[in-house]
Amino acid sequence: MRNSVMKRVSLATRHDFDSLPVSSDVDVRHAQHSELNILADIAHRMVPGVQIAAPDLGRYLAFDPECILTFSRQNRLLGAIAFLYLNSRGHDALILDEISLTLPDISLLAGSGDEVSAIYIWAIATFGRGISGYGKVAAHLRTPRYVNANCFAQPSTKAGRDWLVATCFKQIPSFQPDLWFYERAWNRHSSRARAVNPERSFVDARH
Repeated sequence: MRNSVMKRVSLATRHDFDSLPVSSDVDVRHAQHSELNILADIAHRMVPGVQIAAPDLGRYLAFDPECILTFSRQNRLLGAIAFLYLNSRGHDALILDEISLTLPDISLLAGSGDEVSAIYIWAIATFGRGISGYGKVAAHLRTPRYVNANCFAQPSTKAGRDWLVATCFKQIPSFQPDLWFYERAWNRHSSRARAVNPERSFVDARH
């Protein structure tokens, strides 16, 4: 996860990601193609190493209109969060470090009619009150298409790492460097000894 949150989340106020409070102060909605140039510019300025351009974002948005959510307040755009909704092949590729997270192969993403096997938080770039929108993002990921998919992320800044800790993500062993994992609360009872998620182990992922 390339995260450039301007205001760091206090580690003293930990919230399970799925239980983040919903604030009415910030609007969260699907990104529009007309906003992609602005969003790409925000990402380039705020997130270390981001090079993706608006046309590339447009390709992913055309494939899945729900992959980018924007934060705004009083019609002012405050940033966005982008996801990779991975199919089972993409899920395995993430664990095994066989996916380009710069420009991921669309064949590894779940189509609108496909099961979402895992959710990768691809990038977060927001400022000011934009961070109040995270509760609505979590609510979006509790809708039927996403509710059973666990979440993954890779922090690129200390602020991003602090946010993952504060929202109960955990760093896990994997072939993918510095991979963090959030297991949905309703999946935890069935995870047993699985290190990655209730349906996959590293041995499973190799086959």
